[in-house]
Amino acid sequence: MKSILFVFSVFSFLAFSSYAREYHVSVNGDDSNEGMVSSPLKTISKAAGLAMPGDVVIVHEGVYREYVDPQRGGSSDDKRIVYKAGDNENVVIKGSEVIKNWKRFQGDVWKVTIPNSFFGKFNPYKEIIHGDWFNDHGRSHHLGQVYLNEKSFYESNTLQGVVDPVSAGLPDSVYTWYCETDKENTYIYANFKGKKPNKESVEINVRQSCFYPSKPGMNYITVSGFKMSQAATPWAPPTAEQIGLLGTHWSKGWIIENNIISESRCVGITLGKDRKTGQNVWSKNRCKDGATHYNEVIFRALDAGWSKETIGSHIVRNNEIFNCEQAGMVGSLGAVFSQIYGNHVHDIWTKRQFSGAEIAGIKIHAPIDCIIRNNHIHNAGRGIWLDWMTQGTRVTANLFYDNSQDDIFIEVNHGPFLIDNNVMLSNLSIRTWSEGGFYVHNLIAGMVEVQEIRGRFTPYHFAHSTKVAGLRNTYSGINKFINNIFMGPAKGTEEAKKGVSKRRKYGIAAFENTAFSVIATGNVYLGAAEPYKLEANSLEIPDFNADPEVKKAAGKTDLKFKLPDEIKDFVCPLVTTGVLGNTLISGLRIENADGSPVTVDVDYFGKKRSPENNLPGPFIGIKPGLNEFVFTK
Repeated sequence: MKSILFVFSVFSFLAFSSYAREYHVSVNGDDSNEGMVSSPLKTISKAAGLAMPGDVVIVHEGVYREYVDPQRGGSSDDKRIVYKAGDNENVVIKGSEVIKNWKRFQGDVWKVTIPNSFFGKFNPYKEIIHGDWFNDHGRSHHLGQVYLNEKSFYESNTLQGVVDPVSAGLPDSVYTWYCETDKENTYIYANFKGKKPNKESVEINVRQSCFYPSKPGMNYITVSGFKMSQAATPWAPPTAEQIGLLGTHWSKGWIIENNIISESRCVGITLGKDRKTGQNVWSKNRCKDGATHYNEVIFRALDAGWSKETIGSHIVRNNEIFNCEQAGMVGSLGAVFSQIYGNHVHDIWTKRQFSGAEIAGIKIHAPIDCIIRNNHIHNAGRGIWLDWMTQGTRVTANLFYDNSQDDIFIEVNHGPFLIDNNVMLSNLSIRTWSEGGFYVHNLIAGMVEVQEIRGRFTPYHFAHSTKVAGLRNTYSGINKFINNIFMGPAKGTEEAKKGVSKRRKYGIAAFENTAFSVIATGNVYLGAAEPYKLEANSLEIPDFNADPEVKKAAGKTDLKFKLPDEIKDFVCPLVTTGVLGNTLISGLRIENADGSPVTVDVDYFGKKRSPENNLPGPFIGIKPGLNEFVFTK
């Protein structure tokens, strides 16, 4: 009888332990509760300490001022740990605290004194932004920020710059702040321009992240439906641990979806590497160049087990990311085999008080077998920057405009990668310092820049793998342009001459200056856009002005442009893996992650192409005269 009871008890324990449970969190809860709907927990952090693989943490409406550090991940894609906002509930996680007790200092400038004990172990007003490839413009920048009614201030490096922003080189219209610290206190001065800070909502950063595991290897986590903002994130170069407002920290299999991410001091979402493989190694040792340091980081990561089995394969979808001063999203090594789609990334690097080589809407190092599609990226300085090891990557059906540097920058890669069905409307549409790229069915209204990088040797890999096959410098030719529409300003005008150089032109004529040739066919060149000299089967109409125009309204973006009569008869063959062929250096063909061939047989909106209707550019149904397309993001 005892043995039967023992077996029954063991069976009951195993059944109970495998049961996936829900933990509910409410601002009106208590962390001593069980986490049921009727007795919710008070903090997400408490739930994160309890959740086991297969469990779901449901967070209910309210503002949660805490740093969520997941203590464990799921065990598989089927047994992930899910953190989600309650259905149709406004759930906000903030890295800030409300600050009162401001005292008038001078005119519209107010001062608050905060004991350092308030911040605990991390005081953003003592921490200076620094790291590899960071440019401070000759002054210090703190990780902290000040917010008035959700809007962040500009930091001044002098108290006088708060009293008089013009003296700090800032417009008089901007809100400014300044800080000092000693052993006991932190002092913050802010110009509220007539507002009364003790009667308004004033917040300051106190936490480095909102949702980020302190340990790597927290796999299979879902984060869904939250608003997260106001984190004191550090600079995130590829040679350091990349800490974001929300981040995966060198893990596998996350799903980050339907979140609104804003007001990160540096980066919104990070899919980056860990600290052990290197932490700002170039800044610590300038005897070796940055490229050598990063190659060493890559080989350390390989020795530590960097592979498809252990890292990456994330899904980042349908998020809105804005007001981040470094990047909307970054990922060094940790984004391999991921899908990034449906995101709206805008208003990145807006203050421009500092700069550096890691600033973009989306910046990925090693996007091996990544799919980046249907993202809407504008006013981001740089749109998408794929830097090193862009191989098996597909960038498809993305919308770019009003990016002041470029829409797509492909740096020191050897391919293969496929850039197809994109709409690129900024002044510089493509900056390519790479080889082995296939540019297919894009609308390109800005210039194309080409540069050879012979002084840096960067890796290429075996197909669908992180394993390095070799190192090579970059000659920037050996690219293919097929079935694109290039739109330049009216030929001969001052606008058509502005910014044009030997390396930068409308169309792809700049490739005539590279050591290796390109292959081009089926492209349309309008206005000042020029074809490649050896191009076959192109349509060139230099006296035609397509006059592309973008208008933004609530919830939608409207694109208008004109096309010539000749477009209706310029039908092109469908583009496939076989048509594109193999790259010269890596010796690989572009294919899906499972090894199957690619066919570019749908347009930007997913409409099916056929041999009979396959016109150049990203849209089925283009016609002579005025064309108009509406995008809903």
